[in-house]
Amino acid sequence: MMQEMKRSVIELREVIKSYGEGDAATYALRGVDLKITQGEFVSIMGPSGSGKSTAMNIIGCLDTLSSGQYLFGGVDVGNLSLDERTLLRRNYIGFIFQGFNLLGKTTAIENVELPLLYRGFPAHKRHEMAMEALKSVGLEDVAHHTPGELSGGQQQRVAIARAIVTDPFILLADEPTGNLDTAKSIEIMNLLQSFNRDKGITIIMVTHENEMAAYASRIIRFRDGGIDRSYKEKIST
Repeated sequence: MMQEMKRSVIELREVIKSYGEGDAATYALRGVDLKITQGEFVSIMGPSGSGKSTAMNIIGCLDTLSSGQYLFGGVDVGNLSLDERTLLRRNYIGFIFQGFNLLGKTTAIENVELPLLYRGFPAHKRHEMAMEALKSVGLEDVAHHTPGELSGGQQQRVAIARAIVTDPFILLADEPTGNLDTAKSIEIMNLLQSFNRDKGITIIMVTHENEMAAYASRIIRFRDGGIDRSYKEKIST
């Protein structure tokens, strides 16, 4: 799996996602083909209902496809059991959400430790790894503050630290700057770009903001449940 991941970390082949049956069926995805290689920073854009969020949920193993094939590092995710998909998500994928999704009554470092708790790390190791993650986003000084004591930008950086503390292969970022002002948005995008550049983490980000999408090396636009091939992708050289 590791050798394959150096070539292609994500591949969707003719992926269809539908709800309902027969004439009542509605389609969120209509035969999507997509390949993302290790180390890319990809922005996914598109209007509401275009299928971009559904595609992200499938990639993140939060949803299943109706037909087609999803390969993660060459492994057919459709052949995995529910428990195996959970392990894949837990061990290889980090998530960053628009709403931060932090536990309000726990400290920043306790929030960052949470994925390590699920993976069974002992307390001292969790604390050490969480502090290193907070240092990487410049928040070691507020490690013992609760989310309510932090600004929106700081909360999102805690969320990023939580996402990268397990050293994931890919980060899935869903509108990571949606609740932030311009200055904080730029701060977060520079941080994500540095993780992509310096750590080689593959990043897939959904955004509706052109300015934020421009930080990526490639932009993919969804429309009507498929990829809009009329849009010329931006690819870094």
